[in-house]
Amino acid sequence: MGKRPLVRRRGRGGNQFRSTSTGKVGTKANYPRFPLSEQHEGEIIDLVHERGREAPLAKVRFEDGSVSFVPAILGAKVGETLQFGLKSKIEKGNVISIQNIPDGTIVCNIEKHFGDGGAIVKSAGTDATVFSHGDEGVTVKLPSGKFTTLNPKNRAMIGTLAGGG
Repeated sequence: MGKRPLVRRRGRGGNQFRSTSTGKVGTKANYPRFPLSEQHEGEIIDLVHERGREAPLAKVRFEDGSVSFVPAILGAKVGETLQFGLKSKIEKGNVISIQNIPDGTIVCNIEKHFGDGGAIVKSAGTDATVFSHGDEGVTVKLPSGKFTTLNPKNRAMIGTLAGGG
């Protein structure tokens, strides 16, 4: 009996072949799970680089003391305030339901399904454009040039993601 080939040993998943967790923030970069009707404000307390991710993350502390990581917007600074909720202003970094965002607005980190925390347009330097509001939903032009229609309750962040170079 000879030795097991390298690829078979690697597939077993022993410590020698596992990726280290050094440099990881430890949580997913999603929107906090606040009800849509509530209005919350949070302050950016740090901008963090996570290993394996191009776009930086913003560490946000909310008024109730909870902390969440969201993708950072181009031009974000420590000490800025971000708003989460239906009545948020249309300003850079705020998270709003796409039904309340006017046509032509640049957005990123869009929810594909309501409550998933953001799944579309999350890579560094990308953005999408709110194209139109209709009966079926809100149409958004993606960075690829494709158009997609989404549920109007889905949330999006105003602005372009940082880290584009």
